[in-house]
Amino acid sequence: MTTWELHGQQLANCNCESGCPCQFMSPPTHGSCEAVEGYEFTSGHYGDVDLGGTRAAMMVQWPGPIHEGKGTMQLVIDESASPEQRDALQKIMFGEDTSDMATFWWVFSAMCPNKLETLYRPVSVAIDVENRTGRVSAPGVFETEAGPLLNPVSGEPHQARIDLPHGFQFHLAEIGRGTTTTSGELELKGVKDSHVHMSAIHISNAGVLAAA
Repeated sequence: MTTWELHGQQLANCNCESGCPCQFMSPPTHGSCEAVEGYEFTSGHYGDVDLGGTRAAMMVQWPGPIHEGKGTMQLVIDESASPEQRDALQKIMFGEDTSDMATFWWVFSAMCPNKLETLYRPVSVAIDVENRTGRVSAPGVFETEAGPLLNPVSGEPHQARIDLPHGFQFHLAEIGRGTTTTSGELELKGVKDSHVHMSAIHISNAGVLAAA
């Protein structure tokens, strides 16, 4: 197994209500699940391939809860990545060279028998985890805009977190709201003013790392 690590930030926008029932072992809000996730990796490696400065995104869609499978996945890797970096990121995000069940990429890939062709486009990622704002986009594929939860009375930003000590994607994430519009082969119809989580990402082929 080729060892790897990735460090950076991530933003996910799915079609569930804030908090995302999946994080609490409950069915998705609307029965089905669809989401976009964007990543900016400040450092990392796959074997001796340096992955610092790379960006990528993933679109996923399931007809029911994730664990029931039958999903569709499409990866988008920033076109500036070298051929070696592209190959490494695709292998990682397809769950290869990863201990069974160790990462969310492994799980998502296993639950997505339908994998669309990986795209190589400019991927723009701007994430401010502390203030719960962000934007992720790939021209001709998707665009995601995210912001904080707002107090319905005062209109002021409201801070809420999800703490998962044994999570396979993150241990602590800030929660917001976001909307994704799609324009590519994989159409996501229900990701509107819905759940967002943002977090640092520290992960390896053995799972989430406790610290950078």
